[in-house]
Amino acid sequence: MPHEVHAVVAAKRGAPVELRTIVVPDPGPGEVLVAVQACGVCHTDLHYRDGAISEEFPFLLGHEAAGVIESVGPGVTDLAPGDYVVLAWRAPCGSCRSCRRGRPWYCFDSRNATQPMTLLDGTPLAPALGIGAFAEKTLVAAGQAVKVDPSARPEAAGLIGCGVMAGYGAAVHTGGVGSGDTVAVIGCGGVGNAAIAGASIAGARRVIAVDIDDRKLDGATRFGATHTVNSRGTDPIEAVRGLTGGHGADVVIDAVGRPETYRQAFSMRDLAGTLVQVGVPDPDMRIELPLIDLFSRGGALKSSWYGDCLPSRDFPVLIDRYLSGRLDLGGFVTETIALDEVESAFDKMRDGRVLRSVVVL
Repeated sequence: MPHEVHAVVAAKRGAPVELRTIVVPDPGPGEVLVAVQACGVCHTDLHYRDGAISEEFPFLLGHEAAGVIESVGPGVTDLAPGDYVVLAWRAPCGSCRSCRRGRPWYCFDSRNATQPMTLLDGTPLAPALGIGAFAEKTLVAAGQAVKVDPSARPEAAGLIGCGVMAGYGAAVHTGGVGSGDTVAVIGCGGVGNAAIAGASIAGARRVIAVDIDDRKLDGATRFGATHTVNSRGTDPIEAVRGLTGGHGADVVIDAVGRPETYRQAFSMRDLAGTLVQVGVPDPDMRIELPLIDLFSRGGALKSSWYGDCLPSRDFPVLIDRYLSGRLDLGGFVTETIALDEVESAFDKMRDGRVLRSVVVL
């Protein structure tokens, strides 16, 4: 039978979110029903609320979640009721041209549930990133539910479903940070700090945090930053060069996603260094760089989609590192809140007062 549950809905562009009763169907073929235990409030949810991603309102928000499988649909053999899972917004199909070439982290046909969740009047909801987990229960494709160690606290575990994985993967997978590398990270929010943590775990010799907020820079040291630069009053390019023997960093990660930070990141690199953009820009932003500099500086300019992760491979590893004390997932949780406090959490996010507010159900 369908399930009536409370959930956070963005009804129209720019309007405050609403706590509504929605209808979640029983799982069909290849689907699972998840009882959500915790879900982080991510900038992407705010982008959906503001209509910056699409106009398919109403949206069911929330995607950075952990919970327990309540039931499974026909054909689901690798999950069972009671399994503890983290939800992923990428579920590789296994058959697209990218998957066939052995690059499932770039899957071009990622799986989602096919049945819609709806309002009580039958209006279909568009789930944020194919998940919609600001809800007591949600319906996802089986491939989006990744089993992890159940001893991980859900308010921490859920964060690897998006922001932590994006930042960590930007350093480890996209940037290829290795032992002895020098790394600079621009932007010390949740994604940036996850990149700092990833670089530190990967063995970087020097990890330089760059931000305009001293509070965020102080927090970055908790995740492994060895040096900090406040770019509000200091030229960050010269500062990073000064901390790297005058050369620049081997890997620079832009966790902001603005033209000015991208230009800074481009020039912070050592010759043949790597720039990784993981911060999401607005659609109307443009960048202009001298072509001769693109040629002469060499190296690689990369975008990181979801940290180039493979959830089935990477989520359990990050949870193990959390449980062993190597990855401080709990440090990303600024506060825990109820479902009806998501709108106020957006305000705190805009003001830079939180790394993550996490809804706990």
